[in-house]
Amino acid sequence: MTFQEFSLHDDLRAGVEAMNYKQATPIQEQAIPLIQDGKDLIACAQTGTGKTAAFLIPLLDKIAHAEHDHTSTLVLVPTRELAKQIDDQVEGFSYFVSATSIAIYGGGKGDDWDKQRKALETGADIIIATPGRLIAHMQMGYVNFDKLNYLVLDEADKMLDMGFSDDILKIVKTIPTNRQTLLFSATMPAKIRSFAAQILNQPEEIRLSVSKPAAGIDQRIYLAKDHQKLPLLEHLMGQMEVESMVLFTSRKSEVNAIVRALAKRGYVAKGVSSDLEQEEREAVLREFKNKQLQIVVATDVLSRGIDVDNITHVVNYDVPRDAEDYVHRIGRTARANTTGIAITFVNEADMNKLGRIEKLIERKLDRLSITEELGFGPGPVAGEKDEPGPFSRGRDNGRNGRGGRDSRKGGRREGGRDGNHREGGRDRHAPARLAQPASVATPLADGETSDVVALPEGQVVTSIEPGHEGTRRRNKRRRGRGPRPEGEAANPTEATTNGAIEALADGAEAGVPTGQTTDEGATKPRRKNRRRNRGPRPEGVGTATAGVPIDHAAEAPLPAVDLAPISTWREID
Repeated sequence: MTFQEFSLHDDLRAGVEAMNYKQATPIQEQAIPLIQDGKDLIACAQTGTGKTAAFLIPLLDKIAHAEHDHTSTLVLVPTRELAKQIDDQVEGFSYFVSATSIAIYGGGKGDDWDKQRKALETGADIIIATPGRLIAHMQMGYVNFDKLNYLVLDEADKMLDMGFSDDILKIVKTIPTNRQTLLFSATMPAKIRSFAAQILNQPEEIRLSVSKPAAGIDQRIYLAKDHQKLPLLEHLMGQMEVESMVLFTSRKSEVNAIVRALAKRGYVAKGVSSDLEQEEREAVLREFKNKQLQIVVATDVLSRGIDVDNITHVVNYDVPRDAEDYVHRIGRTARANTTGIAITFVNEADMNKLGRIEKLIERKLDRLSITEELGFGPGPVAGEKDEPGPFSRGRDNGRNGRGGRDSRKGGRREGGRDGNHREGGRDRHAPARLAQPASVATPLADGETSDVVALPEGQVVTSIEPGHEGTRRRNKRRRGRGPRPEGEAANPTEATTNGAIEALADGAEAGVPTGQTTDEGATKPRRKNRRRNRGPRPEGVGTATAGVPIDHAAEAPLPAVDLAPISTWREID
């Protein structure tokens, strides 16, 4: 269907022809007649299908016929780039209609605020605004939407994701209920439907190719680690004829490094991120739109805020966080039934994101791994179709053994908190393994034997592992209590983990078993740990060797604590 077939005002038709709009897209063909009939509308279509013209053209037609003397149309958008883009399109379409418009957004200089204030006070025909900035003006008391006729929510899903729902509802309360409301979105989750039910009145619905990339996009996935991305990009750029390219990165810290690398290869590239002033960002986009700039390196700030024709290449330097953002990014190319190439670099941590993208677009994308053959080293390994791969995380990834709930190798059953560990895990309920240079029983009097480990002459214990976590916990509880009172055993049960020392009878002295001697220079590491932070050992206090208890009878009495220096005490709350 051509635009000449629509019933449009003659002045508007001249503007549409001057903008070189000839054939209507499917969303335009269905939406324009419904809007002209005054219906509320929910329209869902992918980026690049002409949604902006689908609501601007019929609304300008209404303005041309009615000749309003007040602000008739309010368009709410998520980003300043999109606000500026729509304002530019209004200027083009309405050149012969003489409709006025202004974009209301933050980030500019002080004189921008004054221009916005004057436009709101005098009443431009169309106001395109970001919700936060508009509310800031409304709080000053000079914004009047009492006669507003049309409300448009563009990229509604993005606005809700950015947390603008409360701001939008606050704005809606200040405008007449007897209005026409249009909601345009690239996706249609449940939250959009519930939100639309609050502000729309019996809307018509148009749903076209939800979140599916255009058929003309050649989607290429390259597996690359973070340090391989830049050399891989330089290699690919040398093999492609790039006329106009947008490169998206999720980290603004990468923007300047990528721009410098491209400049070294002779490309004319500039970066756009939130660090730039609004005027600088607009200047870069203007150069790109006028073909004075070959490549723009940008963060997500441009994923839905750029309207440039004939973009031949889109590069995802990082996989976007949301699958929908992937569709919006690559939707910058292959617009209006043209073709384009979309390249995405995928590292180890992005395998799950790639899986969600494939689920959304209902298509399996081929993984290309060429870093090793290019001499950049081996790249990430792609997971199998039915397995999330070795880089996956989460509750369903246990079979590959990286922390999944049901993992048998590498999950909780091996090294996890609930472990009955089969391979290399530490079971806190299992008996401890003592360091055993030699384990023999030493005969005692009357044919009795002791469980104390006998060592070869001159050999001492270097490490003893407790047989139960409870021993370790008790050691920690004693830490910081000061020296142990004379005669008190190291363990209240008077036994080591494996029962190596029997309980002493009341009043009996702890001696050294036959054939074993005490080495004053050797101490058990566990005893050394307990004495940490207590200061030097008092003179005369003995140590233990090879699991033999200290002879407390031979210990010197502990020195008395002198409290004289403490003159005052205060109660600690």
